[in-house]
Amino acid sequence: MSKVAVLRTVPETVVDDYHRLMDMAGAGDVLTAERDLLLKLNLSWTKYFPACSSQPWQLEGVVKDLLGRGYTKDSLIPVENKTVVTNPRKGAVNNLWMPILDRYELPFTPLTDVEWTIYEFRSELLKLGEIFPEGIEIPKMYIGRDVLHLPTVKTHGHSTTTGAIKNSFGGLLKEVRHYAHKYMHEVLVDLLFMQRELHPNIFAVMDGTVCGNGAGPRTMDPYEGDLILASSDSVAIDAVAAKIMGFDPMSIDYLRWSTERGLGEARVDNLEIVGEDIDKLNFEFRVKKSLVIWGDQMLRKGPLQFLEKPALHSPLVGWAPMASNIYHDFFWYPTIGRSKIRKFRKTKWGDLWETYR
Repeated sequence: MSKVAVLRTVPETVVDDYHRLMDMAGAGDVLTAERDLLLKLNLSWTKYFPACSSQPWQLEGVVKDLLGRGYTKDSLIPVENKTVVTNPRKGAVNNLWMPILDRYELPFTPLTDVEWTIYEFRSELLKLGEIFPEGIEIPKMYIGRDVLHLPTVKTHGHSTTTGAIKNSFGGLLKEVRHYAHKYMHEVLVDLLFMQRELHPNIFAVMDGTVCGNGAGPRTMDPYEGDLILASSDSVAIDAVAAKIMGFDPMSIDYLRWSTERGLGEARVDNLEIVGEDIDKLNFEFRVKKSLVIWGDQMLRKGPLQFLEKPALHSPLVGWAPMASNIYHDFFWYPTIGRSKIRKFRKTKWGDLWETYR
């Protein structure tokens, strides 16, 4: 039976609470310090926006715990990739990861700087083999290493929810991974197959202190959830997060298909949930689509599908990331986003954020 730990927390104790959480979730049975451990951060925006990317206290709590388990600064490898709309180095600075990594003397490794190799997966993948017929390139450093995912609790316009499984999307696929948006649920299942072949052990620690509701993964409404979650089953932790947000996990395609294929367990009644009683939790989140995701889906699956190839799979594709950056960085963030950030900074988690600055 898969176990998911859910813990209520406050800013004054959150870093230490991450240690309690990981113990409750059985981290000692999975994270043995026998191998290097990839810390796969979650960067959904180069800029900081509450709940959008891995929180600094999430990173600090996990790093402190791991160093106490016998890992050394040489065996912990924080990584993140770029997309057509994000920059990992700038994102690490803006999201306040660098002060923590510097304090614990951990180097940050952008996956753009490492060697990538085509890996022949044995599993029968649902869609990625079709999307990348010339072979799936992955970071060579991923092969044979354990991985710990650091997602946040939030909605997503392409996949309803996003969490530990979706976090692997940003590491295992190159920046052209936006080609996979059309078949997002199938691709998320494929990523589980791939990770099962690559990593001896997988663990996930999810921050729900500040969650994201609405048009995720960027243009969201921050919500104080005051929760943190951990599990060695990526499907299970994503299912519990989905239930807490107010969704039926088995109604979400990627969670149901993953369960049916034995890649994890999304049936909450079949899970061992320790800590908080999640039956009493329902954040009543609703998925919305940002203007950019709405347009993307119109081109990939909607009435504008006849334009998909020239618009998104040709040399003309540069217009799409440019349009996304203009909308998000130069329109939404300075206006709507800034007002949401001002409101967030008046909260207890906003006060904690300021201490990391």
